Amino acid sequence: MIVEGRELKLSNLDKVLYPAVGFTKGEVIDYYSRIAPVLLPHVGDRPLTLLRYPEGVEADHFYEKQCPKHRPEWVRTVEVPSERSASKKINYCLADDLPTLVWLANLASLEVHPLLAHSGDVTRPASVVFDLDPGPPADVVACARVALVLREVLDDLGLDSCPKTSGKKGMQMHVPLNTPVTYDRTKPFAHAVAQLLEKQQPKDVVSRMDKAVRKGKVFIDWSQNDEHKTTVAVYSLRARERPAVSTPLTWDEVEKAAATGDASRLDFDAAAVLARVDDHGDLYAPVAELEQDLPAAPE
Repeated sequence: MIVEGRELKLSNLDKVLYPAVGFTKGEVIDYYSRIAPVLLPHVGDRPLTLLRYPEGVEADHFYEKQCPKHRPEWVRTVEVPSERSASKKINYCLADDLPTLVWLANLASLEVHPLLAHSGDVTRPASVVFDLDPGPPADVVACARVALVLREVLDDLGLDSCPKTSGKKGMQMHVPLNTPVTYDRTKPFAHAVAQLLEKQQPKDVVSRMDKAVRKGKVFIDWSQNDEHKTTVAVYSLRARERPAVSTPLTWDEVEKAAATGDASRLDFDAAAVLARVDDHGDLYAPVAELEQDLPAAPE
């Protein structure tokens, strides 16, 4: 198969990777091919961790940071110091074009998780991320309600933010920066904001890492703002029973889900996301484009 002038050998296209709904590897490749115009701006120049499911979502999977050695010669990579030892390097894949994205999909890399920074300087995050993780019986609707409060706090600090579903049980919010800043500022900032929300809404929000205190609350995970950590990419598939997608949202959608308590408003599969992009374009474009200066952390 020739993709933008690159030769690719695709295999086992009829292999079912989502058995509950019969979604095949060929359909995974088709999804990533069609979503590429809006996905590539968000992952194209970022080191990627791959979640590979060669036997499907009901079988064993593995994380892969080192870009596979059998990659085509045209797949770009970048060396990043390991978290365990600065002298050890991890050679991450860079999916900066359609052929590379198709190649990754053919490896059954159902999920792609980028660093927050670009490959040119992995010490400088392009955004701040807040990962909203509900502790049962809290759900994604609880996350939506917390997201609205978090938006108000960020608005007061002069920052625009963008919400998306995680594609699983929670949500994420990105604050675009795209200005020179390092993790030694963004991580304390995110921590301070999370602590402020916990102080304001102690019955609904927790910012501490202790899992024992999360039951029925939304954990605001600020620790993802780290040069060695990744967050699932917007538009990435997720390994659920069905091919759910981490989906960008409008704030109107978040408000309606919070008001109605309807979790289905925040759950989208591959077909729905492709249709949304046809209708709305890339709702997450500001994360890649908007420049904002990071203010001082709230006290």
